[in-house]
Amino acid sequence: MLILLWSLALIFIIIGVLGVILPALPGVPLAFVGFVIAAWIDKFQKVGVWTLGLLAILTVLSIVLDFLVSTVGAKKMGASFLGMTGAIVGTVVGIFFGIPGLLFGPFIGAVVGELFANKNLIHAGKVGVGTLIGLIVGVAIKLAILFAMLGLFAVSYFY
Repeated sequence: MLILLWSLALIFIIIGVLGVILPALPGVPLAFVGFVIAAWIDKFQKVGVWTLGLLAILTVLSIVLDFLVSTVGAKKMGASFLGMTGAIVGTVVGIFFGIPGLLFGPFIGAVVGELFANKNLIHAGKVGVGTLIGLIVGVAIKLAILFAMLGLFAVSYFY
């Protein structure tokens, strides 16, 4: 049973790391579930409530920052509602086209949404670039938070 629980915890953490890169998966929250399972295995003796509380705060922070960074990236370039909606649709559709789709789906979606909104290709391109930059910055922030969480968990567990 112990091997099954550790495997489950590890699977959640690995999927969480992948989810940080793939926007369709809630990466940091999935990793947090893995950390909770790992802490639960030894009845929270090595990783206690304080550490899990800090990990929970970092998880919430990553979610909030992810939404803010994506929105700010597009809004800085003057995105309309349709541009923002296009970025979301492009992200969902991009999932089905692998890594290139995940990278370019939000960009293409934002451009198409902006073209529907104001028919200006240059403005639509700027919004698409803003969306892409926001996506990249969001991934970098989530990776930094997740690696901080991994370090915090490891220090708490092994020391």
